[in-house]
Amino acid sequence: MISVSINGEARHFDSPISIAVLLEQMQLGGKRIALERNGEIVPRGQFNQHLLADGDKLEIVVAVGGG
Repeated sequence: MISVSINGEARHFDSPISIAVLLEQMQLGGKRIALERNGEIVPRGQFNQHLLADGDKLEIVVAVGGG
């Protein structure tokens, strides 16, 4: 089992998943977001390449438009 922290909340997964799959599960696919993994920004083009590991800490910020 993999345990990760997402914006300070613990989440658990049965097996490693990519950041892209995580974002789809969170219904954030296609939205404008910034994602930091263990203190490092992950470029959008690399979301499919990064698998979550036990103990990862993610910070996800969703861009909100408006005026």
